[in-house]
Amino acid sequence: MIARVLTCRGTPTPPPNVHPPPRCMVYSGMVASIGAFCVFGMLQFRDSLLLRPHPALWRVVLSVGVVYQLFLVFLLFQNKHDARLLFKFIDPSLGVPLPEKSYGDACELTRVNMMDQVWDVFVLAHALGWFCKAIILRDYTFCWILSIMFEVMEYSLTHQLNNFNECWWDHWILDVLICNWLGLYLGVKTCEYFEMKQYSWQGLAEIPTLKGKMKRTMQQFTPRSWTKFKWDSTKSFKSYCTVIFILTMFLICELNAFYLKSILWLPSAHPINIARIFAYFMFGIPGVREAYQYLHDANCKRIGPQAWLLIGSIATEVLIVFKFGQGEFPNPAPASVIYFWATFLTLLTVYPIYQFYWIPKQRESNVKRKLPVD
Repeated sequence: MIARVLTCRGTPTPPPNVHPPPRCMVYSGMVASIGAFCVFGMLQFRDSLLLRPHPALWRVVLSVGVVYQLFLVFLLFQNKHDARLLFKFIDPSLGVPLPEKSYGDACELTRVNMMDQVWDVFVLAHALGWFCKAIILRDYTFCWILSIMFEVMEYSLTHQLNNFNECWWDHWILDVLICNWLGLYLGVKTCEYFEMKQYSWQGLAEIPTLKGKMKRTMQQFTPRSWTKFKWDSTKSFKSYCTVIFILTMFLICELNAFYLKSILWLPSAHPINIARIFAYFMFGIPGVREAYQYLHDANCKRIGPQAWLLIGSIATEVLIVFKFGQGEFPNPAPASVIYFWATFLTLLTVYPIYQFYWIPKQRESNVKRKLPVD
């Protein structure tokens, strides 16, 4: 199998006296190397918590995650100019500055302005993206908090990224109340369907009819069982910190996409961006599942490899943004943004002290006062 991957080429075999272009040879070598590593990972990496459609799929996902992390580390040690040239080598149409686009130029609440935004292709992408987030997080409240916080992040970073400059109704009506809600609603309903479904697995040999065999084959691509996530962020300090950390990782992952596009000159609809989004969806499914298992299973003593790799990839992207972003965003943050985040972070710190230290201590004191004295 490995030999077949190594000899596979994406272009027809040239005549004996004609040498293929160096770019094609590099492409073939890169694809073959990645394919060989993924085959090795599929055969040798340990299984994740997910079993459907087959454990080998999630071992391949882990392999792709390792390849992506290694690529990010390589990119981190380049300079900004060479990083852009690298993407231009991958696709000659890249390597040119992106035209600035603002969504906040016509903010009158008119039918024409709203229809211009509604028919934007990214509206569907919004809904689909939040459907995927709901499948990953499996919690309606968590997803709503994430949805609102991302709009707050857009408001806070308008001074750096011009495409965050949207109309108020674009933020709160079109994004939050329509696109995000639609994706979250469908995603949560899908989770509820899998949660209530009766799971009864039979081998193909035990099913007598062809129709039954085909149905069982299709069921292989559905979960073997379904775990409902109850994050319980107010139950314990560990749960609170875990939820805040996962929320922060999701927000940073979303923001990384916009900053990397701006710094490396990658158009939004380019296949590289689409591939990154799809990859993080595949990384997030087992990664968040492993994080949830670590949080709620007393027998689980460490976070799984998919979760660690997901954290590492997001953190490495942040380092790339900070390194290549030097001088790219000269405008300082408005005072209102600084005051808001100072207040918000203060409340975020004070709440667990009140919830997990002060309240239990008060309860303990009340119990001691009610005890009879000998």
